Amino acid sequence: MEHILLRDLDIPDIRNFDVYVANGGYEGLKKAVREHTPEEVIKIVLESNLRGRGGAGFPTGRKWSFIPKDAPIKYVVVNADESEPGTFKDRQILEKNPHQLIEGAMIAAYAIQATAVYIYCRGEFWDLAHALEEEIEAARQANLVGEDVLSSGWNCPVYVHLGAGAYICGEESALLNSLQGLLGQPRVRPPFPAQPGGGLYYAPTVVNNVETLANVPWIIQNGAAAYKAIGTPESSGVKIFCLSGHIARPGNYELPFGITFRELIFEHGGGIPDGKKLKAILPSGASGPVLPATDEVLDAPLTYESVAALGSTLGSASFILMDEDTDMVWAAAKMTHFFKHESCGKCTPCREGTYWLERIYRRLLRGDGTMRDLELLKSIPRNMQGGVTLCALGEFAANPVLSTVQHFYAEYEEYVRRAEASREARQAAEQMHDYTLGEAGELPEAVGQGGVW
Repeated sequence: MEHILLRDLDIPDIRNFDVYVANGGYEGLKKAVREHTPEEVIKIVLESNLRGRGGAGFPTGRKWSFIPKDAPIKYVVVNADESEPGTFKDRQILEKNPHQLIEGAMIAAYAIQATAVYIYCRGEFWDLAHALEEEIEAARQANLVGEDVLSSGWNCPVYVHLGAGAYICGEESALLNSLQGLLGQPRVRPPFPAQPGGGLYYAPTVVNNVETLANVPWIIQNGAAAYKAIGTPESSGVKIFCLSGHIARPGNYELPFGITFRELIFEHGGGIPDGKKLKAILPSGASGPVLPATDEVLDAPLTYESVAALGSTLGSASFILMDEDTDMVWAAAKMTHFFKHESCGKCTPCREGTYWLERIYRRLLRGDGTMRDLELLKSIPRNMQGGVTLCALGEFAANPVLSTVQHFYAEYEEYVRRAEASREARQAAEQMHDYTLGEAGELPEAVGQGGVW
């Protein structure tokens, strides 16, 4: 089937305004504005069962429906702060098919009657952001963005904002704070972004991921039923799967929900290089629990529900593959360091939990670990879970620890076994050293006469 999202793979230069328009671009926006009321657009998206592609998987139409109709100022904010390790799908859309995102954002803005759209890009996207502004200007010149959109009397400018490279700003309320010029830290909720007092500049706001909004033009043009016919009843439509790590053909793959892990990794991704076996899978970057590469996992369908049933989460579908030679303790330590570095420090469980977890991993990798450390690796992450923090980063930081301890505990025990053996060897050497020096600290007579020295 032709791509719905990664259309740059089918149509060269679709990033250019004229090429996009020549291939049906902005027809979805025209249809929405000219043929449907805002309420009808929300209903179509709701019936399509489009779910958020940023990680949470919340129904998009339902999120739009929460915006109060009588609010005088409303916003659409596009979350392009793509910072999850192993995730690079949004960048391809922004870079190679930006007008589909702009069109999707404008349809969302029309549906809630927003007064402006803000596209929040991660700080490292500075070159991409400048190019995006040029494409927005091309759409404005065509009366598709800005004042009196399509002569409808509705005004909606689109702005691009660059963050400063903070992972925490991928969380919607921290993103809104950053966009306002405040510290990029999560807000206390309620009020939620869709409610007065909870959104951008404290006005009702819809926050959607890049990939989510890029689906919307196709849905408006082809109808909710056509989109829902793709994938599975619960997880409808297509998903961009990012493959990286130990994989023969890394990259983005747009596929319908319901394919299996095995098909994605071995048919599309080409399998594991050098004939090695697959050991573990991170299905949603560093945030989701690690899954062992068992037949049960590999034969499971890729849907939000089935991956959750396996004990992990599909999230943004950023697959990081690890082969048989991967040290899972080292891998968990790397992820723990990432979360400790990126924690904003606002919530005690996350701030203190990531700090102590990193210290424990340093001891293990240094060769000083004990069985007590392994018990702490079970208890500390559990105290970071259960909604005790303002955002999900504390939960995310606990996931790689608990899942690797669960599935690869023998590797942790091996670290402790080697540490204990090393400690015993050091103690034996120290005892021998003390004996050879004698109680008075003088060299024994055997020295120089074929003795221990």
